[in-house]
Amino acid sequence: MYRRTGGFFGINEALFSSALAAMVFSLLSCQPLTIVGVTGLIALFNYTIYDIIQMHDPTIYPAFTAWVGIWAAIFHWIVSFGNYCDYMAYVTDFSSETFGLVKGVEELVYLFEPTTIAGGYLSIVIAILYFGSVYGLEKLGSSTLWKPWVRGILADYSFAFPTFFWVGFYWFPGRLANTEIYRVPTVGAFEPTQARNWVIDFWNLDVKWIFVAVPFGFLMMLLFYYDHNVSSLTAQARQYPLRKPAGFHWDFFLLGCTCFVSGILGLPLPNGLVPQAPVHTDSLTIYETKLEITETKDGGDIRKPVVHATAVVEQRVSHFLMGMAIWGTMTGPLLTVLHIMPAAVFAGVFFVVGWGSIESNGILAKFMYLMSEHRFIQRDNPLNTVSQKKIWLFIGIQILGVACTVAISQTIAAIGFPVLIIALIPIRTFLMPKWFTEHELSVMDDLTATNPAVLVSFGGTPSGMKPVKEEGVDDLGRLEATRTGSQHSEQSAVRQRAGELAR
Repeated sequence: MYRRTGGFFGINEALFSSALAAMVFSLLSCQPLTIVGVTGLIALFNYTIYDIIQMHDPTIYPAFTAWVGIWAAIFHWIVSFGNYCDYMAYVTDFSSETFGLVKGVEELVYLFEPTTIAGGYLSIVIAILYFGSVYGLEKLGSSTLWKPWVRGILADYSFAFPTFFWVGFYWFPGRLANTEIYRVPTVGAFEPTQARNWVIDFWNLDVKWIFVAVPFGFLMMLLFYYDHNVSSLTAQARQYPLRKPAGFHWDFFLLGCTCFVSGILGLPLPNGLVPQAPVHTDSLTIYETKLEITETKDGGDIRKPVVHATAVVEQRVSHFLMGMAIWGTMTGPLLTVLHIMPAAVFAGVFFVVGWGSIESNGILAKFMYLMSEHRFIQRDNPLNTVSQKKIWLFIGIQILGVACTVAISQTIAAIGFPVLIIALIPIRTFLMPKWFTEHELSVMDDLTATNPAVLVSFGGTPSGMKPVKEEGVDDLGRLEATRTGSQHSEQSAVRQRAGELAR
């Protein structure tokens, strides 16, 4: 955003926005497990608005974005007062998987955005090796190597260890340290990036531009309606044995409040984060690892770990402490530390997040099924009951949605991409049943909101939509056994540390 908005949005604005949202949602939200902050999609939205305003009068950009935030807040409040978040109950894996793939591709696109010619090769090397380091530690954390507590440390700090190493790697004396590379730009502690007051003088904007901001605010609300609520759904996914009910309408009202405050302060608007939200819930989930032994005819045995999610530590402290830590990063000493970090490390984070959304996506799982040699496919795989033509059609529609959304996001028309995202819901609800039988849809798709703690907020399962009863999941949403061979084995959130907490 710093480069694409003329230097208006910088590191302090992003930190301020994330800290503000963390404070509000950790203390006041119904579901504090949902991590809220600045996303890549809001960055896309902000610099697309800048590109549009720049064609008319760049000086009004701060006030215009303030009014976009104000109008977005008003639309958020209308949606929450009307209980329109109930329609998120109609979201299925068809649209959430498509949206997840869109976010994954967008994050990977950010990785290859140009920074500076000097040191470009070193930036690419650091970004790719950072990705490999994090990915390797996550895989070790979910393996059976060493003791559970060792795997837990590796997975819990899979981002921290590589960050320290690769930042230090760049500053190694000699040719590395002498190579100029793009680093995180910083300003004074608790100061805006540009020479301005924190409060935007939005009241001085011409009336015509105030009303021009209305459709932009509505589109912002549409984006957050889907992005934030899906983030909250994944943080309360079916595999997490949650006890406390959700509150989507109240949380969306709070999101409107943060939009209002962020708008008048000149901050990027915060909303739910993926994968941070589900990973946060995952980190608070207590897993029990048991040994499953299958005896063979020749007297041997096959041993494999079976992971059970027994409970989730539902609390507000962790989210609150994250917010306090973010406030701390706006101080002078920590801003100095941020400034020595190569931007390539953050590019590596985009790589990890993007590939994580793609690797665990159900679209890829179905594609791998179609590409697999037939004799190695499990005979009890439910996809065997659906013709391959219908599977190709299903994922083809999803990929078309991804392609259209990514394509429009690379143009000046990117401001309208939330409409394409929202359109996935009625397409699945009204058109897909005409192209697929009920059995085919039950095998390839399922409601995203199937956790009883979530359905309470929506008033139950929506009419005409039947959730698939998953093998090994009881009525409270608890995992009783692994779901190997199920068409819904792909999870809403990647379990990074499966099995390291043996109790």
